[in-house]
Amino acid sequence: MTDLFRIGVIANTHGIKGEVKVFPTTGEPDRYNYLKEVILDTGKEKKTLEVTSARFFKNLVIVKFKGIDNINDIEKYKGCELFVTRENAIPLKEGECYIADMIGMDVVTDDGAGFGVLKDVMETGANLVFVVMHEGKEVLLPDIPECVKEVNIEENRITVHIMKGLLD
Repeated sequence: MTDLFRIGVIANTHGIKGEVKVFPTTGEPDRYNYLKEVILDTGKEKKTLEVTSARFFKNLVIVKFKGIDNINDIEKYKGCELFVTRENAIPLKEGECYIADMIGMDVVTDDGAGFGVLKDVMETGANLVFVVMHEGKEVLLPDIPECVKEVNIEENRITVHIMKGLLD
């Protein structure tokens, strides 16, 4: 299980007072309204930053961090990812799990045969799509009840039904 969840990427600076434009990568961008701190991954180190304000602009969030009051102090972080800890992640509802916890799970068919390993999960407008490594190739499986039968975190297993045409 991962302890950090990515919630955004710094796209650019905003103005000269240290604000940044963040492209949110979370399923719930409204979380920025009550976000207190983030972890900035610079590629060399991880820094905890206190969020002092956030407002929405088109598909981005304008974020201000405590102690960063100048464009020169934040410009070097363009392209860096922002994370929250598991403790600060959005609470799960019953039967839900974090996507990050699913990566690497074994994928088996509904008849019990091994199929592959979950490599990634893509978000589309309609539903999630599981990217599964199967016999050296990526296979895309839609996260719909007809295809994904069970996600069992405790047993590190996803059970799927391979619908006609998915492997063509």
